Amino acid sequence: MPSGGELAALRRRTSAVLAASQVLGGLGVATGIALAAVLAEEVSGSEGLAGLAMTSSVLGTAVLSLPLAALMAARGRRAGLTLAYLVGAAGGGVVVLAAVLGSFPLLLAGMAAFGAGSCANLQARFAAADLAEPDHRGRAIAMVVWATTIGAVLGPNIAAPAGRSVAGLGVPQAAGPFLWGAGVFLLAAALVFAMLRPDPLLTSRALAAAGPAAPEPARARSLRAGLSAVTASAPARLALVTIAGAHTTMVSIMVMTPVDLDHHGAGIELIGLVISGHIAGMYAFSPLMGRLCDRLGRVPVISAAVALLACAALVAGTADGDHTRSAVGLFLLGLGWSAGLVGGSALLTDSVPQAARAAVQGLSDLAMNAAAGVGGALAGLVMAKAGYGWLNAAAAALLLPVAALVLLTRHRRPAAAGR
Repeated sequence: MPSGGELAALRRRTSAVLAASQVLGGLGVATGIALAAVLAEEVSGSEGLAGLAMTSSVLGTAVLSLPLAALMAARGRRAGLTLAYLVGAAGGGVVVLAAVLGSFPLLLAGMAAFGAGSCANLQARFAAADLAEPDHRGRAIAMVVWATTIGAVLGPNIAAPAGRSVAGLGVPQAAGPFLWGAGVFLLAAALVFAMLRPDPLLTSRALAAAGPAAPEPARARSLRAGLSAVTASAPARLALVTIAGAHTTMVSIMVMTPVDLDHHGAGIELIGLVISGHIAGMYAFSPLMGRLCDRLGRVPVISAAVALLACAALVAGTADGDHTRSAVGLFLLGLGWSAGLVGGSALLTDSVPQAARAAVQGLSDLAMNAAAGVGGALAGLVMAKAGYGWLNAAAAALLLPVAALVLLTRHRRPAAAGR
């Protein structure tokens, strides 16, 4: 077993490797999806089918969450993250092949596999919490989330040169970013495979087994055990609903905001600035959310997430052509998402037995991506029928279960409401 000093060094090394993999993973995802809708329209020949590319990627992320979580529960984070990046790389290759062949069904299959890269990025935040001290879990999660900022900002900016790089190869330019994204995922897989040693999850289990508590059997790591752990814990239920609710609210509003801005005369540059501000709210302030999470407690940060997301829906939904209000609303939307993801992830890790954590975390990512996939698909229908303002109102209503569970959790655990 590592000594105190060795364990501290291992925590730093693990965090550094995960942060570096997040930079690469975020870059791979953002580079690929930058022109996903454009490529889907070119291949399908239909503007109406263009949105299915991103929907397929989100649903792929959701579906792949469970098998990857099961692998991590059995073999550790290193095996699961490496495989996730490899599957994402293979998905990028399939997308390029589909573009060359002009096959839309193959394109959707490739996009689903490409979503494994997002699985890895999401699961890395939990890997950062494996060895973190309980009072520092929020910060550990937040720093890995923050590292995504670099790749998320750089990715769209290299999509154009990535497209030009395949000119003359018989590959559509809109598919070039996926070729680059696949290459970046391979680098991330190599980094994790070579450097994420010893495995943080397996090391955490070994440390727990060496403690006074009796070691838990392997069946306690199953997905069924994870589901049981969530249903048995009110804080875990709050955490799961927070992560899914915050993500769905964010996606539902964000995905239709460029359309609303366009309807009110905004140009591409202005739309890009608004979305950039939104991304900054999502990632750049996550270290602050992690610090607040550890100092004030998980539930207060979740409460702040509900308030920020509700304010975002109010400000954006009533902008009515005021581009400054739209920008403020989208920034608050990103900030609320950050608070919900960091606070919910820390509370979820705190609230279930160590053996069940990997399974529970996989269920969390399944729930958030499945719900967001449905929310994103319905957002266009709601906007078409009722307008952007009502879309924001509907998205804000998704926060009511989170608010109700916050009140119930505080009422049941008054002495530990902060956690």
